[in-house]
Amino acid sequence: MYNISAVELKERLDKGEDIQLIDVREAYELEIASIGGEHIPMNMILNNLDKISKEKPVVVYCRSGRRSASVIAALEERYGYTNLMNLGGGILEWAEDVDPAMESY
Repeated sequence: MYNISAVELKERLDKGEDIQLIDVREAYELEIASIGGEHIPMNMILNNLDKISKEKPVVVYCRSGRRSASVIAALEERYGYTNLMNLGGGILEWAEDVDPAMESY
């Protein structure tokens, strides 16, 4: 599993790369902080496989990177995804390294 850093993700997004973002956190967490993308809570991932691209890079993220890593492991093992990246450190790393004004929780 590839862990992309918040800084690398920001750089790639700033360059205009076509990257799909998937946020696997709960709805209440979105209200606190978000970097965008498609919201598919972890417990709903398997019901929404059709929304997750197999053609372009996909970055899956959560608060700390643990839930997203679990989601990626399952998708790679069971469904053959090869284009997924985990936002290592999750939205906490994003707040620390990219957007210090973002609320942490």
